[in-house]
Amino acid sequence: MRNKPIIIIGGEPYSVFFELFFKTLSKKLVKKISNPIILIASKKLLIKQMKSLKFKFVIKELDLKSFDYSKLNNKKINIINVDFKHRKVFDKISTKSNNYIKKSCDIALKLAEKTSAKVLINGPVSKKSFLNNKYPGMTEFFASKLQVKGDEVMLIYNKNISVSPLTTHFPLKKIFKKITTKKIVSNIKTISNFYKKYIKRNVKFAITGLNPHCESFEKYSEEDKIIAPAIKILKKANINISGPFPSDTIFLKNNLKNYDVVVGMYHDQVLAPMKTICGFDAINITLGLPFFRITPDHGPNTSMVGKNKSNPKSLIRTIEFAKRIK
Repeated sequence: MRNKPIIIIGGEPYSVFFELFFKTLSKKLVKKISNPIILIASKKLLIKQMKSLKFKFVIKELDLKSFDYSKLNNKKINIINVDFKHRKVFDKISTKSNNYIKKSCDIALKLAEKTSAKVLINGPVSKKSFLNNKYPGMTEFFASKLQVKGDEVMLIYNKNISVSPLTTHFPLKKIFKKITTKKIVSNIKTISNFYKKYIKRNVKFAITGLNPHCESFEKYSEEDKIIAPAIKILKKANINISGPFPSDTIFLKNNLKNYDVVVGMYHDQVLAPMKTICGFDAINITLGLPFFRITPDHGPNTSMVGKNKSNPKSLIRTIEFAKRIK
């Protein structure tokens, strides 16, 4: 059986991604991976960044229509070139790169379908510039493109502790209508199945409440009316879940050691403490797609572009995870 390729989208032209990519390729880990890594990006931009950052790699340009991925290895940078018509690398994020990013994503999705790839990694993208309020985030962008909108689940994964927000890139004022018992049950079952199949573990879930201290002084309590019924359904399905817990204490060390995954009601409720605990030692996985869409857990980080000081740990963890998916 041929090893499926790991597809990587370069993402935002003005970002630290190429620096992190070069640093990751320099690791012995990548050279040992039998899955060929295929980069979707501008060859000219890649070469320019390589020279600027003083890295040296041999580049192998691929034709999307004709190459055989089973004959590729990772001794060279395998790249499908995406035309980038602007002569200069932007000194800021600009909407002028939107067509380039969109074309990169389209090519990657075609390649994923053609090769039945299991993993697609995308470099950071400016949500405000590229998505332009059409999609809340790249999680929803890919779900819509693949026509599985509503099935996508965001999991910020670390081997010791992971988190998942029930709602993803929505303003706080909009999340209340998105929280339902059905959504909680569906998301947690998706996460549970992922762990069983790919991590070979039955995990322990903790779920947070929505209101401060899980208390509401109004007649309607989301903890009582939405979250508690979901927990009851999940327990009947033999899923190990406890809660709801106040989100201000569940992340204390003595509490956290009892669980593998914390499911929160909204994005920053679980991502802020996760990044505080794990830093860059975590990856963002989108479940519910035909493949695993993975992204390092950081953004373009424009303040660090060109300085050659960025930490590649999250991208390294992404590649490490990708190679275990069969």
